[in-house]
Amino acid sequence: MIMTSLRRRGAALAAGLLSAALVLSACGGDDGDGDDTGGAAGGTRSIQADNGTIEVPADPQRVATIGNTTLPFIDLGGKPIGVTEESASDVGQLPEDQQATYESATILAASADEVDLEELAGLNPDLILVQIPDSEFEPLKARLEAIAPTAFFGLDTEWKALADGVAAAGGLTDRLGEQKAEFDTRLAAIKEERGAAIEGTSFVDVIRWSSSDAGTFAIADIGCSEIARDEVGLDLPEAAAGADPLAWTSLPFEQLGELSQYDVITYPVDAEGQPTEPFKPVVETNTWKALPAVTSGHALGVFCPGNNSYGSVIRYLDSLDKALATLPDGA
Repeated sequence: MIMTSLRRRGAALAAGLLSAALVLSACGGDDGDGDDTGGAAGGTRSIQADNGTIEVPADPQRVATIGNTTLPFIDLGGKPIGVTEESASDVGQLPEDQQATYESATILAASADEVDLEELAGLNPDLILVQIPDSEFEPLKARLEAIAPTAFFGLDTEWKALADGVAAAGGLTDRLGEQKAEFDTRLAAIKEERGAAIEGTSFVDVIRWSSSDAGTFAIADIGCSEIARDEVGLDLPEAAAGADPLAWTSLPFEQLGELSQYDVITYPVDAEGQPTEPFKPVVETNTWKALPAVTSGHALGVFCPGNNSYGSVIRYLDSLDKALATLPDGA
């Protein structure tokens, strides 16, 4: 599940975990027919996307990114000419060079929830990458494709598949291969070096969203929690098959005491290791301070810059590895 954020099983999840739901609007006038620039002169390649087999430039030079494709494309080393607006908090968690890349692109909207297709066409893109809800893409499919070859990925596309698709369309497969190799190396090292601390230890990942009601928190089972559970192998609670994610259910602070049943608690911190602003009210409660995992030093702050690309996941693994290193074997 993608989160940038977060963050993707349906439009409701996209709205809740990422930013405002993306709605594109077109002004009147010419739809635009793109421009034979950049990679188009070097021929084309066929790639697979959720909207079928797409002919894209062999070496695209003017890529526009819409929705959740922006940060993965930048993470792969891409330099988009136009992007849809990301939240300041998401941009602030990027490495400095990626922040500069994002800031150099044209924001394709006066606000975060609109994109003017005439402005997009005016940028003369030779490729458009899109990840938004299917219901929003279908009415726009023909108009986007009239501007430039358009590769669409639905919200149910898992993060690894999205990275594959973005890299294939954008001509960034070499960098993707390097990231995959680094990811595999980091993951194998964590399993080997922290295996004794992980084995037989029960974990719970807790979260508090910026949109959470006062006095509430949630059990995280999506986003970086999925990486910890499915890739690293932490014993973490998750929703039953077919049920809504646990992370969607707000729990009152009075239920913090129920976390006593777990050996280790992980919670969100920023890049400096401090509890995130939304989570600060949790750590300030007496109930939190009295939890066995907290008093024993087994409440671990972990930095999650996102789970929608290899680069952000590698940064998460680095933080998780450092946190797990503080546990004794057989915590």
